[in-house]
Amino acid sequence: MKKVSFEEFGGPDVLRLVDAEEPHAGPGRIRIAVRAAGVNPVDWRVREGQVLGAHPVVLPAGVGLDAAGVVDEVGEGVAGVEVGDRVFGEGVDTYAEFAVLGAWARMPEGLTFEEAAGYPSVVETALRIIREVGVLPGQTLLVSGASGGVGSAVLQIARERGIRVVGTAGAANQDYLRGLGALATTYGEGWVERVRRLGDVDAALDLAGSGVIRELVELTGSPERVVTIADLGAPEFGVRFSGVAGSVPAALAEAVDLISRGKLHIPVEKSYSLAEAAAAHNDSQAGHTRGRRVIVV
Repeated sequence: MKKVSFEEFGGPDVLRLVDAEEPHAGPGRIRIAVRAAGVNPVDWRVREGQVLGAHPVVLPAGVGLDAAGVVDEVGEGVAGVEVGDRVFGEGVDTYAEFAVLGAWARMPEGLTFEEAAGYPSVVETALRIIREVGVLPGQTLLVSGASGGVGSAVLQIARERGIRVVGTAGAANQDYLRGLGALATTYGEGWVERVRRLGDVDAALDLAGSGVIRELVELTGSPERVVTIADLGAPEFGVRFSGVAGSVPAALAEAVDLISRGKLHIPVEKSYSLAEAAAAHNDSQAGHTRGRRVIVV
């Protein structure tokens, strides 16, 4: 089978499309014929060799956590899923023609493989950081870097829970944020004052790692009211870095519910082939994403 791999840490140019042995579903796992794989910032952070405790890497290594596809192998002890089912979920080395998943759910009706591949890690992360930051219904949540996949999910899930949301993004994505129910403003010079004009902020999430931790603490009044998934230096300010996933099966179940009720939709901004994985990482690292980027197999 074809698989994207890297033999050394570095930039996108270290990625190679190689021939590899097919993986197989062990106990409690399923294998899918991958139709699409989600492109997440954690993918290129791991490729760069950043120290992420939840993702130890042994070289040579594959790439990718999220995928959607068709079940073609069911491991021992697995119930409730059969060969031929259309599923989405989280596993390992998903930039490939076949991948093993450790958490999965049946795809909601009407969802394409490309769309489905963009949800698993994104929704788990969104649910986790909303919980960790402790924001409550009726309060205001500021989301820095709100137009990407996690930001899109956070805004919609928070609104569904009765939380007022303020999002920062580039000028081109202001209408997109408003369409998700957020009060929107641009980042860049003067952004703190622009946020203040929109009202008091009870909690904040940093999704972009753009060096704004100090300002988020200032806006919320306490480092305990700020969580980041992108700034590894945040603990220096007393701010939690959230990088260890919670229950992915529970997150997938909630994703299915929200999608089925029309309460969650994350658009696919761009799709890439397996051979274009380096371009996908380049674009992801550049930011300014609206929704999701995915690899189509």
